[in-house]
Amino acid sequence: MFTKMKKLCLLVAVVMMAALLFGVEAQKKDDAGMTNLMSKKTNVVMKTSQGTIELELWPEMAPITVANFVKLSNDGYYEKTYFHRVIPDFMIQGGDPNTKDTTRVNDGQGGPAERFEDECYIVGEPLTGAIVEEETARTIWSDVIIPYFQANATPDTLVKAVYDAVIKAQNGDPIKAHTIEWYLEKTGHQGTLGKKTVKHPVAYGTICMANSGPNTNGSQFFIVTKKDGADWLNGKHTVFGMVTKGMDIVEKIQNLPRDKSDNPLVGNQAFIQKVTVKK
Repeated sequence: MFTKMKKLCLLVAVVMMAALLFGVEAQKKDDAGMTNLMSKKTNVVMKTSQGTIELELWPEMAPITVANFVKLSNDGYYEKTYFHRVIPDFMIQGGDPNTKDTTRVNDGQGGPAERFEDECYIVGEPLTGAIVEEETARTIWSDVIIPYFQANATPDTLVKAVYDAVIKAQNGDPIKAHTIEWYLEKTGHQGTLGKKTVKHPVAYGTICMANSGPNTNGSQFFIVTKKDGADWLNGKHTVFGMVTKGMDIVEKIQNLPRDKSDNPLVGNQAFIQKVTVKK
């Protein structure tokens, strides 16, 4: 268990480092395309001990994520869990089955055994040839180099040299010294890379999947309370819906008295009593 948690913490640190190195530019999609992805809605009522929150989920934007949330809701998975991480002017996080027990130290570590992939981006035309744009360098870093280092204890020396240079430079310029094909060959990356556009920003009132790194979604989710959004999380957490009624309840929950781990104090938690998916 210790080894597993240590690797988990390392993964989170590496992903955060990638965000810091390449900035937190928000990627936008055209309004018409966004509307199409949000045209179909699944309505959900979440009854909590602090009040009721109503949401609309977007199955065309995040089909796997919405299907997972709906299934867990219908199975009663979320009942008797509580929002275990609340940070004013940021978000409230819940959905962890570990919060059903009396042990607080494992809150935030639970979820189903199986994890599923992110649904953050629309992938467009393939990327090939020289790396000129910073966005392309960022894609190579996050989708090729970082996964390669996570999976290989003894990486290729030339790739390691690029990695070290990026860390030292604090930008993506060292990556531009080689082509897309060079990185794919050196790392053994399977498949092609495509230009990516974030489907939806991590904005005020949206419900997003919590994770411990790329493609580690389970049951935990968070609702954003920061008025101008959390654009540094764009593309890192799947957005799959938004609150349509009850943001006052969400904001009430974010201000609950909490400990140094942002876990609401005993007797002050906002328990999820029932999640109902409307037909």
